Amino acid sequence: MPAQPLPPPAATALDLIGRTPMVELAGFDTGPCRLFVKLESANPGGSIKDRIARSMIEAAEKDGSLKPGGTIVEATAGNTGLGLAQVGVLKGYRLLLVVPDKMAREKIQHLRAMGVDVRITRSDVGKGHPEYYQDMAAALAAKLNNAVYINQFSNPANPLAHETTTGPEILEQMEGDVDAVVVGVGSGGTLTGLGRFFRAHSPKTRMVLADPVGSILAPLVERGEKVEPGSWVVEGIGEDFIPDNCDLDLVAKAYEIPDSESIATARMLLVKAGILGGSSSGTLLAGALRYCRDQTEPKRVVTLVCDTGSRYLSKVYNDSWVAEQGLVDRELHGDLRDLIARGTSSGDAVTVGPDDTLLTAYNRMRAADVSQLPVLDDGRLIGLIDESDLLEAIEDRNQDQRFRQPVSTAMTAKLRTLQAGSPLEDLLPIFERDEVAIVMEGRDFLGLITRIDLINYLRRAA
Repeated sequence: MPAQPLPPPAATALDLIGRTPMVELAGFDTGPCRLFVKLESANPGGSIKDRIARSMIEAAEKDGSLKPGGTIVEATAGNTGLGLAQVGVLKGYRLLLVVPDKMAREKIQHLRAMGVDVRITRSDVGKGHPEYYQDMAAALAAKLNNAVYINQFSNPANPLAHETTTGPEILEQMEGDVDAVVVGVGSGGTLTGLGRFFRAHSPKTRMVLADPVGSILAPLVERGEKVEPGSWVVEGIGEDFIPDNCDLDLVAKAYEIPDSESIATARMLLVKAGILGGSSSGTLLAGALRYCRDQTEPKRVVTLVCDTGSRYLSKVYNDSWVAEQGLVDRELHGDLRDLIARGTSSGDAVTVGPDDTLLTAYNRMRAADVSQLPVLDDGRLIGLIDESDLLEAIEDRNQDQRFRQPVSTAMTAKLRTLQAGSPLEDLLPIFERDEVAIVMEGRDFLGLITRIDLINYLRRAA
């Protein structure tokens, strides 16, 4: 095929928002259907939220609520904030964003690198609580001069962005033939905007909701059931209330997707299709695959890669984090081995040798975000080095020699260990001594258990 001409240079990154590519997925069990994904991760800010950010900011400029030099305030699980920063910073506005504490660190780092004022609040409280992220954002905006609370959950410019850009693009790319579009709901803008567009221009197209287990939306659609909201780890979609922008009457079918399925499907998308998507992309793809396999006749189905998975490397694509959250099937032993997040048997344990330098130990602690390392010699545990050992070893040495010392000179060699079959209660005295639990099976080292490992275990068991 002849090469298509490349577009001319854009004036600014704002001109690159939208017109995102579409890919047909192969190698997935899609039943009788063909499944396509629209790569919203290709937007300059890395997510579908660039579209609504531009739409909402331009609407606020047009109605006069956002004036030159003003401050944009928003409550966000991350991507809307990143979109607002992508657009707002280039237009010369200040940004103040309130985000829940379950948000991936990569998103926060990205925002702060753009000069955004990020306020982190609780994710375990509901609407009406002063620390709920939307209530906090509204309160902060009210106290500031020349500030506007964008409020994606009620702002009509949010669904309008999808009605006027995303929907027409999908229909054009699919050559006018779309049987179903699978979306998630955070603010409701994608569902409502696409639903309105397809109702007017392709009435046969069904809107399908993929919703995290714990959200109130899918039970309401499928069973008319009002449930108490739970918790979920997927970011950006799922709700504990029905946003003003969310028209659930547009939904023809809804699927409840557990976190484990979302994470596994996002990782499968990377392995099978080479597409690095975020956690919500896993939810949407899982819902789309369920819908496809439920069909008895061929259908053309579209879903979205909502954002780039590069924002979730410390979570979705981190084996240790996935294991700590209980989101992967692992062999259970009914003893202390079940609490070890990074074990030697799985190859996840981060260790050093006695002849490694203190600089190597330091670098491995920082890279793995741990405070202590087992010291192994030919696979045998001979010591433990932690941050206090490291500090004590380097503080009295001259600068040139501090980190060149071998680990053997700083490690603790006198170790108190637990056998894997020891009762859970034996961990408490160890933690009271500010130590970590060293778990053995006979003379074989299995791994370490920290306070947070115990907390994660108890949380999963609750």
